[in-house]
Amino acid sequence: MTMVYRRQAIGDMDAIGRHLEEAVKAHEFGVLGVIDLQAKMKEKGVDFKNPCRIYEVCNPRIAGQVLDKEMAISTALPCRISLYKEGDKITIATLRPTQILCLFDVPDLATVAEAVERDILAMVDEAASYA
Repeated sequence: MTMVYRRQAIGDMDAIGRHLEEAVKAHEFGVLGVIDLQAKMKEKGVDFKNPCRIYEVCNPRIAGQVLDKEMAISTALPCRISLYKEGDKITIATLRPTQILCLFDVPDLATVAEAVERDILAMVDEAASYA
């Protein structure tokens, strides 16, 4: 199993982003923020050609449970889902929560990470299928 989960979509980044936000909401997560990486790089004087948006998503109830067990996991929160242009397609990608949890020594959170991963991958799949 790879650490990064990717799906390809054909379509407009704005539309795919809207569908991702709908999927996030449907899974009882929320979008905490969206980073337009291309715009941020331009603000810093870097001519970054590849459109990329990073969606920070979280389920506060689950995050609270996880952080009650191990505050260091806050370094890996919130979960991120990236949309970026590759040729004429949009890639939707995320890190697998189960793989990230392996970086911490908290085995009793494995079932929580598996549940979060199911939701996150479903969000990615749903956003990709709308295009």
